[in-house]
Amino acid sequence: MTDPLLEVLGLSRRFAAVDALKAVNFTVAAGEVHALIGPNGAGKTTFIHHLSGALTPDAGSVRFAGRDVTRLTMHERVRAGMARSYQITNVFLGLSLLDNVALAVQGRRDAGSSFRFWRPVDREARLFEEALAFLEQVGLAAKHGQLAGQLSHGEQRALELAMALATKPQLLLLDEPMAGTGPEESARMVELIEHLARHVTILLVEHDMDAVFRLADRISVLVNGQLICTGTPDEVRNDADVRRAYLGDHL
Repeated sequence: MTDPLLEVLGLSRRFAAVDALKAVNFTVAAGEVHALIGPNGAGKTTFIHHLSGALTPDAGSVRFAGRDVTRLTMHERVRAGMARSYQITNVFLGLSLLDNVALAVQGRRDAGSSFRFWRPVDREARLFEEALAFLEQVGLAAKHGQLAGQLSHGEQRALELAMALATKPQLLLLDEPMAGTGPEESARMVELIEHLARHVTILLVEHDMDAVFRLADRISVLVNGQLICTGTPDEVRNDADVRRAYLGDHL
């Protein structure tokens, strides 16, 4: 068996009197779509914050591609090959789609951090060609000159994915990509994630169970800061503890 791309060992975090994460052990294999599900307040976003470097654990470790990244900053993890989207869309609304992605490309090229990559880019034709290719991957190339603020919510989510892809990640952390989207936009996002999964490993946090069971190769269930189950979609769907703790309402 090959080593996992992502390995979390004994991850724990306490906020005041609340144990947000309790000795979580978790792996993501290269090439899979691994979904993390659970009720509101289960600790899913806190967990993703620790993977991306936004938070530092009280105990435990995060290993990525064979390297201990537990103490690395967010931009250092991006440089190592981890990219993240957010529950709340995080794009530059006053810039064009092409400029949004071009800045992400330039940030990667500059081994950048702290927005040191902000500089004139109009002379860099190859940078814009690369940015346009990422917009093509998410179906937005035809709107490359449009301002991001003019897009629908679902299109802004897709633009954010293009910006994440521009960092050329090995692992893409998607934090509720269907949040705030309607049925048609959700369906398009599912198709987009299916397409991206052919090229990059994905960890998906999502409440849309139809999407989760369609997309995931494996599913882990987090309840009250603890993992109670990891398995295939069928194994998770039929697990009695999972049904009691979470899935019963959705099924």
